[in-house]
Amino acid sequence: MRITLIPLLLVVAAACVPALCGKEEQPVLQLEAPVETRSRFAALDDVRLLANGLLQLGQSLREFVQKTKGQINDIVHKLNIFDHSFYQLSVLASEIKEEEEELKKTTVVLRANNEEIKGLSVEISSKVDSILQEKSRLQNKVEGLEEKLSSMSHGLVTIDQVAEIGGLKEVIHSQERSITALLNAVREQTDQLNHQRVKINILEEKVNETIERMPDIFNSEAPTLSPYLTSSSTNTANLPTDCSDLFKRGERVSGVYAIRPTGTEPFMAFCDMSKDHGATVIQRRRDGSVNFDQNWEKYENGFGDFHGEFWLGLRSIHSLATQGNSVLHIQLEDWKQNRRFTEYRFNLNGPESNYTIHLTHLFGDLLDPMSNHTGMMFSTKDRDNDNHQESNCAHYYTGGWWFNACGDTNLNGRYFHMRPKWRSDRRRGIQWKSVQKASYSLKLTQISVHPVASPNTTPSTSASYETGVFL
Repeated sequence: MRITLIPLLLVVAAACVPALCGKEEQPVLQLEAPVETRSRFAALDDVRLLANGLLQLGQSLREFVQKTKGQINDIVHKLNIFDHSFYQLSVLASEIKEEEEELKKTTVVLRANNEEIKGLSVEISSKVDSILQEKSRLQNKVEGLEEKLSSMSHGLVTIDQVAEIGGLKEVIHSQERSITALLNAVREQTDQLNHQRVKINILEEKVNETIERMPDIFNSEAPTLSPYLTSSSTNTANLPTDCSDLFKRGERVSGVYAIRPTGTEPFMAFCDMSKDHGATVIQRRRDGSVNFDQNWEKYENGFGDFHGEFWLGLRSIHSLATQGNSVLHIQLEDWKQNRRFTEYRFNLNGPESNYTIHLTHLFGDLLDPMSNHTGMMFSTKDRDNDNHQESNCAHYYTGGWWFNACGDTNLNGRYFHMRPKWRSDRRRGIQWKSVQKASYSLKLTQISVHPVASPNTTPSTSASYETGVFL
C-alpha cells in the first residue's frame, strides 16, 4: 500500500510546494543556484511530513471501513433473525385468525337459527290464536243451530231428521276433539322450540367462554408427579429396581409403587401388572385432562397424575434404560376402539446428549414410523434439537418428542375430543402415521418399559400384549 502511494504523494507534494512557500517564492527565484538547491531539500521534508500524515489518514480510513463492514454484517444478521421471527408470528397470526373466523361463523349460524326459531314460535302462536278464535266461532254457531233445532223440533222435525242432526253433532264433536289434539301438538312443538332456543343460547355462551378460555387452556401448567417421600425407617436398598422386579417378588396389582433403578435415587412410578410381567409406564394419554405442551424442565422431571395422564420424566426413563436389555412397548387405541401395539429394543442417552433415543423394531401389529426417529435428541418448545432448519417442531406441533424434521409421529401432541376442521390443527394432535391415516388424532396411548423377555417366552405370548387394558 505504501509503495503505490509514494509516487502519487510526490506528485501531490510537487504541486503543493509553491502553495506551501507562499510569499517566499520571489526571493527564491532571485537567489543563486546553490541557494535553490537548499530550498528544494527543505521542501522535501515538508513533503515527507505530509506523506506521513496522509498514510496515517489512509490507515484510519481502512480501520473505519473494516469496522463499518462488521457493523453492517451484524445488522444484516439481526434483520435475518427478525424476518424469521416475523414469519413465524405471521403463521401463528393467520392460524389464530382462521380459528377466530370459524368461531364467528358458528356464532352467526347459531344466531340465525335462534332468529328462525323465534319466527316459527311467533307464527305458531298466531296460528294457535286463529284456531282458538275459529273454534269459538264454530262453537257459537253450533249452539245457535242447537237452539234453532230445538225450537223447530216441536212437531216440525221427523225421526230421520233428528237422527241426521245427531250425526252432525257427532261429527262436530269429533272435529272439536281433533282441533283440541292439534292444539296440544302445537303446544308441545312450541315447548320443544323454546327448549331448543334455550339450548342454543347456552351453547352460544359456552362458545364464547371457550374463546375466552382458550389461551388459559393451552398455556396451563401441568401438575408435578407425586414425589418419593423418605423417612428414617425406610430402607431404600430393598426397593425393587423396576416394576418387572416387583412382579418377580409376587406383586400382581397394578398401581403406584416406589422403585429404585440401579445407581439412582428412588422415585414413584405406575406399574402395569396386567401382562405376564411387570411394566413401568412412562406415558399415558386417555382424556386430555393434562396439558402436554410443557417446557424442557417439565419433560425432564415429569408431570401429570399417576391415576390419570402423565409423563414419567426423561431422568427417570434414562435411569430405567441404563439397566440394559430394555424393551419399549407402545399401545394405541383410536376412536373406533381399534387397538394396536408395537415393541422396540430401547436405549436412551443421558442429559449430556439431550436424551438421544436408540430404537430397533422387534414386532407388533403397527407399522414402524419410529425408526425415522432413532438417533434423535429430545425437543421441547423452549429447546429445539430437531433436524428442521427453519422451524421448531415442538413449538409448531406442541408437546415434547424425539422430532426429526418434523415427521408424523408425536404421542405427546394436543388431545382432541372432536376432530378439528383445519388440517394444521389436526397435525398438532396425538399422531402415529400408520394408524388410519396422517392427521388422525388418537384416543388412548400408553408407553411402558420392561426388560427383554426370557428365552422361553414365545412370540405368541408377547403378541397377547395388545389385549391388555389401559389403566
